[in-house]
Amino acid sequence: MDYLLENKRKSNFSKKILLAAALTALLVFVIKRPPVISPSTKFSEHEPGVTHVLVTGGAGYIGSHAVLRLLKDSYRVTIVDNLSRGNMGAVKILQELYPEPGRLQFIYADLGDAQAVNRVFSENAFDAVMHFAAVAYVGESTVEPLRYYHNITSNTLQIVKAMSAHGVKTLIYSSTCATYGEPEKMPITENTPQVPINPYGKAKKMAEDIIIDFSKTSDMAVMILRYFNVIGSDPLGRLGESPRPELREQGRISGACFDAARGIIPGLKVRGIDYKTADGTCVRDYIDVTDLIDAHVKALAHAKPSKVGIYNVGTGKGSSVREFVEACKKATGVDIKVEYLSRRAGDYAEVYSDPSKINIELNWTATYTNLQQSLTTAWKWQKAHLNGYET
Repeated sequence: MDYLLENKRKSNFSKKILLAAALTALLVFVIKRPPVISPSTKFSEHEPGVTHVLVTGGAGYIGSHAVLRLLKDSYRVTIVDNLSRGNMGAVKILQELYPEPGRLQFIYADLGDAQAVNRVFSENAFDAVMHFAAVAYVGESTVEPLRYYHNITSNTLQIVKAMSAHGVKTLIYSSTCATYGEPEKMPITENTPQVPINPYGKAKKMAEDIIIDFSKTSDMAVMILRYFNVIGSDPLGRLGESPRPELREQGRISGACFDAARGIIPGLKVRGIDYKTADGTCVRDYIDVTDLIDAHVKALAHAKPSKVGIYNVGTGKGSSVREFVEACKKATGVDIKVEYLSRRAGDYAEVYSDPSKINIELNWTATYTNLQQSLTTAWKWQKAHLNGYET
């Protein structure tokens, strides 16, 4: 009898182990399988009079502002983002603003996963792609170059291949002035030689080359926008910039200024005061995010089959880092402590644009050109969102 009971106990124990193993295997499958996309005929079928735009990186700072503008202009939008740099809080705000069926959907996917990218394209009917998704810090790129070539260059190749396979004919590529490197002459025009000096700029230029070379063999409509240093936020205070805490050291100078003004960091670190500029600090062309997105939307409207448009998106004037810091002090009302350090690897002295081409061909002109005003708008969002989108 004891022998039978012991066998029964062992049998039950074995069944429990098998059940646990089965559940574990199922959980691993669910985690690893490609993203599930909720079926919707509004997103999976082309609709006359409605342009469906895939926005990669649409949960990020710039991408989320692009989604907001596209929705405002009655586009249908699908966001694809792996949230490595983006913020689901921004997506939730966009969903709350435009809850109507068929307006906006979010898909969690990594553009480095070819299977996931193909599935996104096969289950949705896109008319155009705005490709923002990218890691985008110069300093970080010099430390992690392979990450940048994979995330920017390789992932762009995946997007172009998927567009080709699924017949999506319009691409708006969000590029950067970093592809120019440090030109001998200012201002920078679209004909300025591209000689990037850091992995970020090199990876972006390679991505441009992929797009341009492919366009020569297809009837794809391509617009490449090379923009400068982005600042500001949504004028109505709905969206802003909320980088992850671990990226603060790599982030934009505006974010660092605000962190210093809020006391999150003891002061602002300015890297490089011995450049060949008027005050020794770097000179940059600061473009407000609202103007930048307006340029992308105009590029989408003007995109033509078998044509490649390349445009600089900037204000046409440069401001030094010292000038930027003074404007930030006035915008925040805080006398920010400044520490001057040695140069950062991969940086360049002076970069600003000649926006004549985009002014003439796309009828685009920067309107938010007051540095202090743009910073004031962004500061208001920061003060209202002390914990980022968590509030």
